[in-house]
Amino acid sequence: MMWSNQTELNEFILLGFSSLGQLQILLFVVFLLIYIVTLMGNTLIILITRMDIALQNPMYFFLQNLAFAEVGFITTIVPEMLVNLLPQKKTISVSGCRAQIFGVVYFVTMECFLFIVMAYDRFVTICNPLRYAIIMGRKFCMLLVTAVWTSGIPVGTTLIIWLFSFPFCGSNTVPHFFCDAPPILQLVCGDTSNVELFSLIGTLIIILCPFLLILVSYTYIIGTILRMPSAEGRRKAFSTCSSHIIVVTLFYGSTSLTHFRPKSSYSAGTRQLLSLSYTVFTPMLNPLIYTLRNKEVRGAMNRLLQRSVP
Repeated sequence: MMWSNQTELNEFILLGFSSLGQLQILLFVVFLLIYIVTLMGNTLIILITRMDIALQNPMYFFLQNLAFAEVGFITTIVPEMLVNLLPQKKTISVSGCRAQIFGVVYFVTMECFLFIVMAYDRFVTICNPLRYAIIMGRKFCMLLVTAVWTSGIPVGTTLIIWLFSFPFCGSNTVPHFFCDAPPILQLVCGDTSNVELFSLIGTLIIILCPFLLILVSYTYIIGTILRMPSAEGRRKAFSTCSSHIIVVTLFYGSTSLTHFRPKSSYSAGTRQLLSLSYTVFTPMLNPLIYTLRNKEVRGAMNRLLQRSVP
């Protein structure tokens, strides 16, 4: 089938924060600082979890991979956003848009499944501590991480091939600060119901199913903790899970509001604010949560500083 008004696009125009005028300069400074803080915080976690012998266990191995994912996720979005904040015409090439959509889908998928792995690690630690070393062996942990790192490839690749197989018609203006699949889908000619169904099923599998599995894990974890006879034991057990619970709540809270609310219930501006919460602010907060609330990480940071200071 051919569409008479289809357009051969070379670039998309990202409206983003265009309506804010001169405030975009302030946003550029704010987002640049957030990006630098995020890179520094996650790089610090990667360094201390690799170098400190006290942190050589599965929990911090998974945390290290989460830090890598956060760096990749925010780097997929923020540098391009910074480039487009200052000039009057804010564009991204079609190939750049493909890469950005793939990167977002890939890293969101990876983080969702990594949160399951981290929840399972806490489940085994608290509910089956005597078999922890056997269950969470090095080979099994490497297998889990390999599965996590490859999980987003088929989803992202399928979506990109399918989405960009359609011709575009009319405007090339995207009411967002980055290339996201839903606003790009609105520019497509023809019947996109199958792509929308694929996106919905993919969102349910990637976001909702992991969240439900995490809830089940923590139901068992909390039940086990409450049955502990020692108050000190309960406190220690809760402290090992608290950082993960906060990070998961922040991530799934913001992504759920973005992807599971009816389209008619919020404007493009509201969608951008919700998207900022999980694409920009959450990657910055995660290292702070894990360092400020974790005594072992703080201790490793102090040891690293003592070794670096002559």
